[in-house]
Amino acid sequence: MGTYEYVVADVFTDVPLEGNPTAVFVDAAGIPPERMQRIAQEMHLSESVFVLPPEGDGDVRVRIFTPVNELAFAGHPTLGTAIVLGQADKADKADTIRMETAMGTVVFELERADDGRADSACMWQPVPTWELYKRADELLAGLGLAPAPRALPVEVYRNGPRHVFVGLDSVASLSALEPDQRVLARLPDMAANCFAGSGSHWRLRMFSPAYGVVEDAATGSAAGALAVHLARHGLVPFGEWIEIRQGVEIGRPSTMRARAFGTPGRIESVQVAGAAVVVARGTLYA
Repeated sequence: MGTYEYVVADVFTDVPLEGNPTAVFVDAAGIPPERMQRIAQEMHLSESVFVLPPEGDGDVRVRIFTPVNELAFAGHPTLGTAIVLGQADKADKADTIRMETAMGTVVFELERADDGRADSACMWQPVPTWELYKRADELLAGLGLAPAPRALPVEVYRNGPRHVFVGLDSVASLSALEPDQRVLARLPDMAANCFAGSGSHWRLRMFSPAYGVVEDAATGSAAGALAVHLARHGLVPFGEWIEIRQGVEIGRPSTMRARAFGTPGRIESVQVAGAAVVVARGTLYA
């Protein structure tokens, strides 16, 4: 039986018990992957992160597990991990952390409070690929939406997770959604992201029984992909920050900022930023 220290942080918020919680195991060397998966089931959060020694050009390496599978990359748990590590290293006040993931090395730029503690971060995310989602009619049926022509195509983006984006005409329509989780569960390896808004202010809801999440409070990887989606289709300018609110309907309000650089045919880089607050520390005996 091992003894493992962990930290729980609420991510994309500076208010405890809001945002999206993640568990960070700050020294996971020696834990086999199958044990990591069982620990993630035990923690019962949308993602748990295991911090390991680097193998390449990073400061640390991470593995990310939902209760049901491992992810190559995810947004809120890695940003939360960067802030947790930045708080632990506040003495030297390092302003960047290079984090090795299965999607490559992700750079985090830390922002610090007056006392030196890291309290927010900006990440340079993996640039997603995209294509039309071939099972859009099934997805729309599961969301309770008519398979009618839409203002934007239903497209799937991959930056680790596979995020499918469905635009709605108003925030009220977005809040009124009551998805059939049984239908969504038949759509493998994808998260359904429904959004509404305009200009620099957007709202998002994410449903993914395939990833073990009924509804997510803040989906950082989707925030970057949404910025790409909106910029590609001319709804926001390239290079300008947008604010994305998520988790409102489930009582875990979160705020993410995102922007994409490039052109509709060639995305150069993606940034996502937000805050996090540590809410618990503990020891797991497993």
